[in-house]
Amino acid sequence: MKPVPGMGTRPTTDKVKEAIFSMIGPYFDGGMALDLFAGTGGLGIEALSRGMERAVFIDADKRAVEIVQLNLQAARLAEQAEVYRNDAERAIKVLAKKPDTRFRLVFLDPPYKLRDIEKLVGLLQSLQLLEPEATILVEHEADYNCAEQIGDAVCTRRAQYGETAVSIYKLKLEEEVAEEEAGHHEQNQT
Repeated sequence: MKPVPGMGTRPTTDKVKEAIFSMIGPYFDGGMALDLFAGTGGLGIEALSRGMERAVFIDADKRAVEIVQLNLQAARLAEQAEVYRNDAERAIKVLAKKPDTRFRLVFLDPPYKLRDIEKLVGLLQSLQLLEPEATILVEHEADYNCAEQIGDAVCTRRAQYGETAVSIYKLKLEEEVAEEEAGHHEQNQT
């Protein structure tokens, strides 16, 4: 995997990457992945190599986008990928305008100084870019506390690896949301 030169990108270590895929499942049965803040593209490329059908890679850094393209070519996965240079929020809004764009797996590995995780996960949901049982993986500083729930996305697992932590969110099914609301309504009746 070709790295991005300079200090602006912090690639996911192999140890963390292995841990991530053991937590979310080692293999996938198709679907689309979104690698937001792609960096080298390592997470999205790994997801493609483990069975995701397509992946979209987004990064604001011109050099990172070039490296993602080179790494996709080296892995012979360029045909299954789209790579865009854009900031995360704008990219999400552009993707929402594309027909049939819904993600089963989302990687959010922003620069640690960026604390917009909840906003971005909320935007993905409000623009209906997630499949009903989507998994959202957030890599962040170990001392940053991600919300337990963001909209219909519930944090199901959190693991720490030195200064890095990984929080995994699963989207609740519409039936689960309806059941919770019915239960909450019944409690308020008593």
